[in-house]
Amino acid sequence: MTKRNTQQRRHTILSRVNEHGEVSVDDLALEFETSEVTIRKDLTALEKSGLLLRRYGGAMALPQEIVAKSNDKRDSLRKMAIAKAAAALIKDHNRIIIDSGRTTAALIPELANKRGLVVMTNAINVANRLLSLENEPTLLMTGGTWDPHSESFQGQVAENVLRSYDFDQLFIGADGIDVERGTTTFNELIGLSQVMAQAAREVIVLVESDKIGRKIPNLELPWDKVTTLITDSHLAPEMREVISDCGVQLICAEVSE
Repeated sequence: MTKRNTQQRRHTILSRVNEHGEVSVDDLALEFETSEVTIRKDLTALEKSGLLLRRYGGAMALPQEIVAKSNDKRDSLRKMAIAKAAAALIKDHNRIIIDSGRTTAALIPELANKRGLVVMTNAINVANRLLSLENEPTLLMTGGTWDPHSESFQGQVAENVLRSYDFDQLFIGADGIDVERGTTTFNELIGLSQVMAQAAREVIVLVESDKIGRKIPNLELPWDKVTTLITDSHLAPEMREVISDCGVQLICAEVSE
């Protein structure tokens, strides 16, 4: 088998585990033509992400009772579908901003085959995931004041850093979508999001369908600042029509369930 980058290999390992119930380090090392040490690192990383259980000499699928109770939306089918649709809009050598949030963080593995990317972020978890990619995108950090609520850097320093650059695309999430106004958030610190939108030629909002129609007091980005909204295929037809009427490109990613 030809060599795959780390993210691709781990995705395939997880597929093998889910298909067969368990896998061995020896078999995986042979399949991927790599060392047992590398496979053990892969299995450890997947276990830390809550995707499988390690056992002596290999790994096994999570028991169904654990899977049923798990509500980790970072790895939800909807987030992954949205992330794949978003990645399809990114070209090699694009300069992009990825805002903090679990939905936006799901985009990172989908960037593994993009070449020459320059990525700015205000989130440590996004930065760490970017550093794990073998294609090594150029990473830029905003700096600024740490906000524990959003788990990201905010404030004037971060805003001034962003104003020094220009970007092709911004990928940003939302706590809710007010179909009459735009994206909304629980966080009162909305200044950086607005500067991000000003610094990018395209503003792409990533949000699950169950957040559309949720009205939250803090308006983050009005519709005239949003280029594209990517959600999942569970969005109701009437909501699709309303959003399209706002002049926003709507993409409903098909969810495989």
